[in-house]
Amino acid sequence: MSLFDDLRGRYVDLAQPRLGSAVVYATDDFFADKSRLISPAEPVFIPGKYDDNGKWMDGWESRRKRTPGHDWCVVALGVPGIVAGFEIDTRHFTGNFPPGAMVEVCRSRDELPGDDAGWLALTPRLDLKGDDRAWVAVDHAEPVTHVRLHIYPDGGVARLRVWGRVVADWSTTLPGDVVDLLAMAAGGRGVIANNEHYGRVENLTAPGRGVDMGDGWETRRRREPGHDWAVLELGAAGIVEELEVDTAHFKGNYPDRCSVQAALTADGAPEAIAAAAEAWPELLPETKLRADHVHVFRGLAPLGPVRFIRLNIFPDGGVSRLRVRGRLAAGG
Repeated sequence: MSLFDDLRGRYVDLAQPRLGSAVVYATDDFFADKSRLISPAEPVFIPGKYDDNGKWMDGWESRRKRTPGHDWCVVALGVPGIVAGFEIDTRHFTGNFPPGAMVEVCRSRDELPGDDAGWLALTPRLDLKGDDRAWVAVDHAEPVTHVRLHIYPDGGVARLRVWGRVVADWSTTLPGDVVDLLAMAAGGRGVIANNEHYGRVENLTAPGRGVDMGDGWETRRRREPGHDWAVLELGAAGIVEELEVDTAHFKGNYPDRCSVQAALTADGAPEAIAAAAEAWPELLPETKLRADHVHVFRGLAPLGPVRFIRLNIFPDGGVSRLRVRGRLAAGG
């Protein structure tokens, strides 16, 4: 397994805009707006596309520096998180990529923290290549709210991904409150799926309803016996009272049926968790689904506190969102 697969499989991108993250400052973004740095879409190159400042590029790009120093930008994370690694993507930047980069983090209440905010370098100065993707794992156990990307001395970066785990604040949640335990902003995440051909499993946990078919989890057409499945981890252990399976935008390709299994604990690598999940008890038995519809299920099996969910779809297809509503377990 590559470092990229490991980071992508175990963590979420804390810098994604749908969590509320934003690029709040850049020393210079003359050629390409800083906001594109954290766009969720894969970077593209459009031949012949120019704007008033020059060639349009899908990323953040500063002008050629003619003074001492280097360029940098600051990303404010929408929710605090523990960072596990970074991805610095220079795809399509060939003669204009920065040869070096370094990443710092801090925790601050300010939208744009100053130099006195206790910035901590999590990487050394990294060597970058053009039209490439660089991944670096880090070891930092404290939650952070901001990321500062330095590039040396100037140039363009297509995307910055900040892989990590959301640190949810449950301090205002009362014992009887019913919350979405699987929400991305509450620390819910996709662990593994048997297939993600058209859409990633992490989309099931995203805020709001899916914007289109690409904003969900969708598998390829199954041509062999069996069914598709995904395993997800709740942000905290809880007593599940309601499931919501939303097939928004999936009309000719929604699953015919679904079921849900659950467990309190799961250990090991994603593949080991997936193997164990086959024997988890049922929270929701196999149930018929409809196209482009919000399905709400109550009267679930009384399994007690759970932390992990396996969503089975029969035989294949797409689901936009999965909500797991319940009450926090004691010490969850």
